[in-house]
Amino acid sequence: MTKILIIGGGGMVGQKLAARIAAGGLDSISEPEVTLFDMGFAEGGAPAAERMTGNLTDSALIAELAARKFDIIYHLASIVSGEAESNFDLGWAVNMFPTWELLEGLRRAHEASGGTYVPKVIFTSSIAVFGGPYPDKIADEFLSAPQTSYGAQKVICETQIADFARKGFIDGFSIRLPTICVRPGKANLAASSFFSGIIREPLNGVEAILPVEDTVRHWHASPRSAAKFLTHAATMDTARLKGRRALNMPGLSCTVAEQIEALRRVAGQKAVDLIKPQPDETIMRIGGGWPRDFEPQRAIALGFEAESSFDEIIQVYLEDDLP
Repeated sequence: MTKILIIGGGGMVGQKLAARIAAGGLDSISEPEVTLFDMGFAEGGAPAAERMTGNLTDSALIAELAARKFDIIYHLASIVSGEAESNFDLGWAVNMFPTWELLEGLRRAHEASGGTYVPKVIFTSSIAVFGGPYPDKIADEFLSAPQTSYGAQKVICETQIADFARKGFIDGFSIRLPTICVRPGKANLAASSFFSGIIREPLNGVEAILPVEDTVRHWHASPRSAAKFLTHAATMDTARLKGRRALNMPGLSCTVAEQIEALRRVAGQKAVDLIKPQPDETIMRIGGGWPRDFEPQRAIALGFEAESSFDEIIQVYLEDDLP
């Protein structure tokens, strides 16, 4: 039996991951037993052996999780970019310090085992670890220089995980997710949530607000791809990373105008007419510092895959999440 912990297991990506594992997405790992940890869970949802509720800021609870010696630990939980930027103290309290508490707990478990316990830890980071000025495409050698609190918190967690892995306490690495689109459900407080909203809302017959110019270009992958990234990460030999324990995930670069054209092809002009431009200076300022395009050659060589057109991304939403 392989014991798996998903921190943030009640969130959208956590639920997609748990459902994929239950459907056999970890085919090379026998008898996965999944525990989900989050502040709460919607009724129904993805299957799991156990659901635990709690707060990442509860140090005693994080220590308890670490002491349970899970074989694979996914750390997906954080507050989103817009909230981390507007609430400085909360962003650091949730997005950075609990990762240190978790890693320290895992180090204690490693040492208590005489060095035999070395869990695989997979951390979901973000393309927010990068800051401009940008090249036309960000290659794997481009430096991390975040220009938001959220990005700073993510890159510090990446560094912690890399150092604990270097010391042999864990076998961990970070995957930098593109903006996940089209997200089901309601909009969250992420500054980038409109990328999903301008597709999701019109497909559901609801008006959507577009807070930026349609020339804005960004890097996307679907929720289905996010779950595939995570299951592939669990089965990957980390020796292939050669010590560089953070990977830019594959995705698709497109402008908002190209998103809208894809929506027009799929759902017609009536859906597009539900998108209402309404400039938001705060989102435009944050968005001005976002990466636009990548060349994730390392991840592709390691077997990670994503969509190649925004039409495909919309199709994934229609197949997996349209109410």
